[in-house]
Amino acid sequence: MNDYHYEGQELHLFEKAAKWKQYLATTLKPYIQGKVLEVGAGIGETTLYLQNNKVQEWTCLEPDQNLLSILLSKIKAKKFPSYCNARLGTIKNILEGSTFDTIIYIDVLEHIEDDKKEITAAAPFLKIGGSLIILSPAYPVLYNPFDKAIGHYRRYSKKTLRAIVPSLEFKEEKLYYLDVASMLLLLLNKAFLKKKYPSGNDIWIWQTFFLPVSKILDRVFSNTAGKSIIGIWKKH
Repeated sequence: MNDYHYEGQELHLFEKAAKWKQYLATTLKPYIQGKVLEVGAGIGETTLYLQNNKVQEWTCLEPDQNLLSILLSKIKAKKFPSYCNARLGTIKNILEGSTFDTIIYIDVLEHIEDDKKEITAAAPFLKIGGSLIILSPAYPVLYNPFDKAIGHYRRYSKKTLRAIVPSLEFKEEKLYYLDVASMLLLLLNKAFLKKKYPSGNDIWIWQTFFLPVSKILDRVFSNTAGKSIIGIWKKH
């Protein structure tokens, strides 16, 4: 019986961060196709934005029963495409022999204590030529009260994210940062505000003023810095 309970309280708040999810989706969609496994899908707040016409099947894997119930209710209400399904569990609950064209971790690995073991366990379920996609919070120096409140063990650099992906099985396609301007917000929170959770107004300020600047600066600086890090690997 799965008794995992997600301790964070921010999922419904970030469900409203549509502009961020749209920005994120533009960079990830070209690598998402076929049978997709989204590990730690939460309430599906990002799932819908990542859909595209190359997807044939989408499995939302979620270990928290309460969050899974929300996912299932959205699927029943037809808020997701008909090929989407959701199930309870973690990567260890995927049936042996199951394979996917794309495996996605969106803001998940930082919640897992042994992240390298997690990726090693996921590798056999990815088809040869398939894509492993990881998005996580970036830069250990930006670790702040919000990270601690929602159970983050760490934030990642390129070096630490590379270190958990088996180099003999995977070829790195892209590894880059996103949303550089919003690093300032995290630094302000760490140094002065010390908020455990952002407010709806904080989300509005971020998306209205900082994200548009990031869209420009991310290109100017070629994604060499940002509050989030994205890694995409192909399986040999």
